[in-house]
Amino acid sequence: MGSIPKTQDPREMGPKPEFPVKRQPMPGTEKDMDPPADHGIQTYHGTNKLAGKAALITGGDSGIGRATAIAFAREGADVLISYLNEDEDANDTAKWIREAGRKAVTVAGDIGEYKQCERLIERAFSEFGKLDILVNNAAFQATHDSIEEFTPEEWEHTFRVNIHAIFYLCRLALPRMKPGGVIINTTSVQAYQPSPYLLAYSATKGAIRTFTQSLAQFAAERGVRVNAVAPGPVWTPLIPSTMPDKKIRTFGKNTLLGRPAQPAELAPTYVYLASNDSAFVNGAILDLSAELLP
Repeated sequence: MGSIPKTQDPREMGPKPEFPVKRQPMPGTEKDMDPPADHGIQTYHGTNKLAGKAALITGGDSGIGRATAIAFAREGADVLISYLNEDEDANDTAKWIREAGRKAVTVAGDIGEYKQCERLIERAFSEFGKLDILVNNAAFQATHDSIEEFTPEEWEHTFRVNIHAIFYLCRLALPRMKPGGVIINTTSVQAYQPSPYLLAYSATKGAIRTFTQSLAQFAAERGVRVNAVAPGPVWTPLIPSTMPDKKIRTFGKNTLLGRPAQPAELAPTYVYLASNDSAFVNGAILDLSAELLP
C-alpha cells in the first residue's frame, strides 16, 4: 500500500461554524476539499465479500462513490469508475483500487447522454467480461432561493444526470446481468424531507426512490436485486461547490449526531447491499440520514 493519511475522528471532521470552509466552483473536487473528507483509506479492511465481482460506479471519483469504490476493491471487486471530468480525483481513486490488487478502469463523460451510458456498459463488459454490480451514484445539484432562479435548462440537466441516466444504465445493463446481480441507487433524505432551495435535486431523488421500488419488481424476475441508499448530509465536493457559505457552516448540524456523515461511514452499506449478506433484501430504501431534527 502507498502512503496513507493519518486517521481523524469522524466527529472532528467536516465543516464547523468557526471553520473558514474553502469554497469551490462546480462540480467540485476532492483534491480541493478543506477540510478533507474521509474515504476509509486507512480504516476500511475487506473480508472478500465481493471476491471476483465486477462493478460499475457512477460518480466513483469522489465522495460516496470514491469510498464505495475503495471498499469494493478491498472486498475483492474490479471497479469501473464513471465520472464527468475530474481526472485527478478519478486517477487517485483508481490508484487505491489497484493498490488493493484489483483492476481499475476510469471513464470520463456526461452520463446525462444516452450514448455515454452505452459506452459505459460496453466498456464494463469488454474490460471485465461481465457486470455484477451497478451503483448509480452520480448526481448534480444547485441551490436557489426561489423557483424563478431554477432555469428550464438547469432543471432538465438535473433530471438527465440524476434520474434519466439511471434509467439509461439500468435499461442497458439489466438484460445482460446474470442472476445474483445487484443494482444500487443513491437517493437521499431529500426524497422525503425536501428542502426548497434544492427543488430540482430533491424532485429527482424522490423519482429515484420510486424508480428503485418499481424496477426491483422487474429485476426480481431475472434474479437481480435492486435497492437504494438514502443518505442525509454527507461531506462531499457537492457541498462546498453548490451551497452558500451560511449553509456550509451549519451543514449536518441538524442531525442527531450533530454533524454530516463522512463518505467512509456510508460505504459499508453499499458493500452490504452488493454482497450476499443482503441476499433477501430487494426493493428496499436504506435510510442513512441520522434522523434530521425539525
